[in-house]
Amino acid sequence: MSDRGAGGEPPLRPAMLAPRRAALPSRRQRSINAAVAIAIATAAVSLSAAETRAAFRPCIDPANLPFASTSGQGFENRIAELFAKQLGLPVQNYAFPQRMNFIRNTLRYRLPGEDFRCDVVMSVPTGYDQAWATAPYYRSTYALVYPKGKGLDGLRSGADLFALPAERRSRLTIGIHDKSPASIWLVKHGMEAQAKPYPMLSPDPDAYPGQLIDTELAQGKIDAAIVWGPIAGYYAKRVRNVELVVIPLRSEPGVKFDYAVAMGVRYGEREWKETIDKLIAENQAAITGILREYGVPLLDEQGQPIN
Repeated sequence: MSDRGAGGEPPLRPAMLAPRRAALPSRRQRSINAAVAIAIATAAVSLSAAETRAAFRPCIDPANLPFASTSGQGFENRIAELFAKQLGLPVQNYAFPQRMNFIRNTLRYRLPGEDFRCDVVMSVPTGYDQAWATAPYYRSTYALVYPKGKGLDGLRSGADLFALPAERRSRLTIGIHDKSPASIWLVKHGMEAQAKPYPMLSPDPDAYPGQLIDTELAQGKIDAAIVWGPIAGYYAKRVRNVELVVIPLRSEPGVKFDYAVAMGVRYGEREWKETIDKLIAENQAAITGILREYGVPLLDEQGQPIN
C-alpha cells in the first residue's frame, strides 16, 4: 500500500481510497447486470478451481521501496516469498510502475490468447474497488518525521506541533506529498503556509517516495515531513547523517490518517482469494515480523499503536 508518486499513496493514493459513484441503473438493467455478473463469476470460479498455478505471481512496482523492487528488497517481496514457499511454487514477479492505471496494466492485463501477467497485488486499501480485496494484513498511518536536535525534540504527537509557539510554527517548512491527508490536516490547523508540497506522481523514472525523507529532510531542505507510515519508518532507519524521529499520527474528525491494507485479486477468482486469505491468517505473526523489520508503524483495529 505506497505513497508513490507515498501513502500509499500508492497503493494508498486518495483516488484509490475513494470509491467511484455512478448513476443508478434501472430495475430491469440491474436484473440483467446481476445475471451477467453471476454467469461471469461462476465461469471464473470454475476456471480457477480447475487450473493449476505454476508460480506465485505478484504484480509489483519495479522500484518502490519499502514495498517492492525487482531485486526483491521490499516487504511485499518478502511476503510473496513466504507465501510461495508454503504453496511449493516459485515467485514470478510482473513489474510495472505504480502510477496511473496500475491495476489495468497488471492484474487485469491480458492479450488475446494469452494468460494474465500476474495474479495478486500485494498492497491495496480495504474497500478498494479496482480489485477484490482480501482480509487486511496490517494497518498503518501517516507519520510526522523530524531530525533530532533541530528544535522539535519535544514533539510526541501531532497535537504537540500545533502547541508550539506561533512564531516557531511560522518558521517551519514541512514537506508533504500533494493530495495527501497531510495537506488537509495542515490547512485545518492553519499551517498551510508552512506546507511544501511535492508531487505525488512524478514523471521521473528514478524518483521514489523516500526522497522526501532521505534527501529533502536529511539534507536540511525542510524542517519536517509527513508521509505514509511505511515510507517514514523505512527511510528514517536508513538515514545515517542525522537521527530522525517518527511520530505516528492519529486520525481526527475531517482527517483520516490510518488505513487497513489488504491484498487484491481479480473479481470472480474466489478459490484464489480464499487461498490468499488463508495464507494471511496462518502467517500473520510472520508477516507482522517482516513489517517490523522495515520499520512500519503498526496500529490495531481501533487505531492504537501496536508496540
